[in-house]
Amino acid sequence: MLSFIEQFETLRPAIEAYDGPVIPLDKVRLRAPVPRPGKMLMGQGNYHENVDSPVAPLGMFLKPSSSTLDPGGTVVLPPDDGEVFHHEAELAVVIGKTARNVTQEEALSHVFGYTCMIDVSLRSQTAGVSLVAKGFETFAPIGPWITTADEIPDPQALDIKNWENDQPRQDYNTSDMEHPVAAIIAWASSKVTLEPGDILSCGTNHQGIGPMQDGETCTIEIERIGRMTVHVSDPLKRRWPFEPDRVFSKDIRDWKLGGTKGAPRHVFMQRNDR
Repeated sequence: MLSFIEQFETLRPAIEAYDGPVIPLDKVRLRAPVPRPGKMLMGQGNYHENVDSPVAPLGMFLKPSSSTLDPGGTVVLPPDDGEVFHHEAELAVVIGKTARNVTQEEALSHVFGYTCMIDVSLRSQTAGVSLVAKGFETFAPIGPWITTADEIPDPQALDIKNWENDQPRQDYNTSDMEHPVAAIIAWASSKVTLEPGDILSCGTNHQGIGPMQDGETCTIEIERIGRMTVHVSDPLKRRWPFEPDRVFSKDIRDWKLGGTKGAPRHVFMQRNDR
C-alpha cells in the first residue's frame, strides 16, 4: 500500500482506464487502508466545541501503528482499570509525499487522501493522553477506504457523525477545527519528517462523546468519505450507563471557554458494577 501511495500519480491513468470486472462490496473483506502506518500523529482536542472559544496551542501525540484495526473488526477493551472507554470520531489525513518544514500554503499538496478514524480512549485520572490511554491494540479503527484528495476540495467543510448501537452520539463539522488540516500538516512537518502512508488524525469535537462497552457496535461516517462500523468486546464485561457523557463534554467546553485546563469530571467516574 505504501508503494501504491508513493507511485499513485504514475499508476493513476491505468487505474482510471480500468474496464474489467467489478466485485460487489458485500463480497469482499475490507482491511485498514493503511495497515501499518509509519507514524500516526493524533491531534489533541483541536476543536472549538461549537462555542466561540480562544484557539488553544496545537498539540499532537503518537499512537502506535500496532493499534490499527480493520473496518468491521473488534475493539477489545483491555483489563486496565479506568473510569470509562470513549469513542472519538475523527478525520484522518493520509500523507502522499514526503513533507519536512512545509508551509501551510504547500501543505495540502502533500496529502494523498482522507479516511475515517475512531480514536478509542481509556479515561483515567492518571493516564491522561498517553500510551496507556490511547495505545492499546485495536484502539485505532481506520477506514472504510481512502478518498483521494482531489475528491475533497475543502477538508474544512465535512460533516462527521458517529453512533453507538445506532444511538446518535457525535455530530459536528470540520469547520469547527481550531487548527485546519493545512496548519496541522505544516506544524507536524516542522517537528518530524512526514512520509507517504503516515496518518495525521485531526482531533475531535467532544460534544456527544460517550462510552464504548461489551457487545456494542460503534459507527463513524464522514461526508464524502464513507461509513465504517466496528464491534466492541470487553472480556471483563464492565458496564457503564448507555448515554452520552454530557458532564465530560461540558467540562471540555468550559475549559475551552475559560482557557485553563483542570481534570475533567464526568458522570462515569463510578461504573454500574461498583
